[in-house]
Order: sequence, then C-alpha cells, then structure tokens
Amino acid sequence: MDSLLLRPFSLPPRLCCFSSRRGCCVPTQYSINQACVTTLRCRVGRSQGCLANHLLRQTHGKSTYHGRLHECSHINATSGDSIESEPPKAYDSTSAWKSILSSLNAFYRFSRPHTIIGTAISIVSVSLLAIEGLSDISPLFVTGLLEQAVVAALFMNVYIVGLNQLFDIEIDKVNKPGLPLASGEYSVTTGIAIVSAFALMSFGVGWVVGSWPLFWALFISFILGTAYSINIPFLRWKRFAVVAALCILAVRAVIVQLAFFLHMQTFVFRRPANFSRPLIFATAFMSFFSVVIALFKDIPDIDGDRIFGIQSFSVRLGQRRVFWICVSLLEMAYSVAMVIGATSSCIWSKLVTVLGHAVLASVLWNRARSLDLMSKAAITSFYMFVWKLFYAEYLLIPLVR
Repeated sequence: MDSLLLRPFSLPPRLCCFSSRRGCCVPTQYSINQACVTTLRCRVGRSQGCLANHLLRQTHGKSTYHGRLHECSHINATSGDSIESEPPKAYDSTSAWKSILSSLNAFYRFSRPHTIIGTAISIVSVSLLAIEGLSDISPLFVTGLLEQAVVAALFMNVYIVGLNQLFDIEIDKVNKPGLPLASGEYSVTTGIAIVSAFALMSFGVGWVVGSWPLFWALFISFILGTAYSINIPFLRWKRFAVVAALCILAVRAVIVQLAFFLHMQTFVFRRPANFSRPLIFATAFMSFFSVVIALFKDIPDIDGDRIFGIQSFSVRLGQRRVFWICVSLLEMAYSVAMVIGATSSCIWSKLVTVLGHAVLASVLWNRARSLDLMSKAAITSFYMFVWKLFYAEYLLIPLVR
C-alpha cells in the first residue's frame, strides 16, 4: 500500500480499492467516475476517502473533486464507514416523561390513596379540636400539624398498606390485580425497599420532633399494622375477623383521635390534656365507622379470601348479610350524632350537626337500596363511597360543640 501511495498518479485501466472488508483488494473495470459512487473505499495519506477522488483531482480540477468527494462521503456514511462517528441520538423528552408518570402512577396505586386521604383529613380534623381561639391558628400550629403530625403519619400509612401488599401478593392477584406487586410492576425487592424506607422516615420524623404522643401513635400503628399483615406464627391477625376489626378500630378510632389531639394540645400548644366533648364524640363515632370499614373492605375481596383461607366476616356470614350490617351500623351512628347535635347549646353547631348527618344518612340509605350485590364493580364503588362518607364526617367533627 505504501508503494502505491508513493507513485505518481496515473489513469490505470484497472482500479485497485479496498472493499468494506479491510485488507481485501478488489479489482474493478469501472471508470473513475463510477468508482466514486460505489461503496468501495480507499485510504490516501491520513484521511479516508476514495482513491478515485484523488485521480479526479488530477484530471478534472478542484470543483469536480469537491463534488465527487461529497458524493463519496455520503455513500460512506450510509454504509456505516464514515470519517466521523454518527452524532448521538436526540434525547427523547416525551419518553422520559412517560417513564416518570408511569413510576408515579405505580407508587400512587401502591400507597392506596383513599387511606392516605383519610389519614390526612382525620389528623387535620382532630387537630382543629385543640384550637381554642383564632390566635391559635399560627405558624406554630401549621408546623406542628403539617410538618410533624401529617408527614410522619403518612409515611407510616405507606408502610402499613405496603406491608399488607407484600404478604398478599397471591391474594391480590385475584382480588386486586391492578396493584403494582400483584401485577408485577414492582418486584418484591422493590416493595421491601419502599416499606422499609417509609417506616424509617416515619420514625425519624417522630424522633426529631420529640413529641411523645406522636411517637407513641407511630409506634403502636407500626406494631398493629405489622401484626395485621406479617405471616409468621401467632401473627397475621387479618386471618381472624374479630381481631382484624379490632386492629383497624384501634388505629382509626382511638390512636388517630387521642394521640394526635394530645400532640397538638400538649406538645404544640403546651397545654394540659383536656378531653373535650367534641373529642369524645369523634372517638365514639369513629369507632362505629372503623368497624364498618373493617367489615366492608372484605366484601369485594371475598373470592380471594375464600381461596386463601382468610376467615373474614364476608366469608363466614355472606356478602349480603355483612353489607346490611355495615349500613345499619352507619345509620345508627348518624342517628346518635343527630341527637348529640340537637343537645348542643350552640345554635349554628346544632343546625350544622343535625342537618349534615341527616343528609349523609339519607344519601347512604338511597344508594344502599339501589346497589347490585352481584356486581363486584358495584360493591367496590360503594366501598369507595363509604370512604367519602368517612371524609365528610371529619369535616363535621370540628363543628360539634
């Protein structure tokens, strides 16, 4: 090759060029112009191009040379043997956003948003019971409520619902196939990492804040939530209908009401503990509501629970009977709430409490009568409706006087 480069250029009848297979010299009878538009490539000096270009430079001048060089470069680029490497592909922002949104959607479903909303609303509502005047609504109150109580409780909520999904993967493939662990969007390792991280963050917030009512609320919720779901001897209390209902009642009705109220009353406002009439009402009413949620959540899940030996009330008593027990308990609770509201000495509280609970009781009864108990989708929709009633009640509780 070196001897070829040292010779003066001439117009040989046969042109020897390197093919795309390096080191292989292929003869051709094509003319110089034709050789330039083939996929053959030759080395001249320190650059890559066609030997024919240099021959053209000797015979046809610079203008022809540049035109042919452009043509050869184009051919070389299309054959994957260009002088410079191909530029990197443009960053696809649309694909990146889709990936981010998909990840957020999976975590949204993993966190069971109806429980997240319920936890946040209940803590805000109970914290408002500690307010004695407008002067209490201050940055101190907002910090104690949002940055301390709500954040720590939501972290613990994600731990509890996530742990339940980790031990219910096979059941959820029947009852809730859209959940990330059941559908395969999350691996078991991912689920363990998430619940572990959120448990640590919850206790971390509680420890940094230094509020004993808050810390005990988190600790007891952690113990009961773990015992409810984890599948080891003497635990997995969700298998036993009464114990499972008591776990949910203890967290939703007692701990949320009392512990978070005491956090605001004794730690944030530095006042002595005072169990007021609205707080007692909230605890009693939510005891009824927590039992209803504990019973009703198993009605749409009866198929998977029966297959995997979960002895819920729906499995033991049947969907229809448990459904009407839940409706009756709620109607009873609303009736008691209207009586308590009617005995209030505050006129506006009396009107709001009586009328508000009367409306909720009426809406519940009308919807219950029209429900198709043979449709799993209809039952699931009604269960979400019960959670909306749960939210509405927490809007009324601060108005009880």
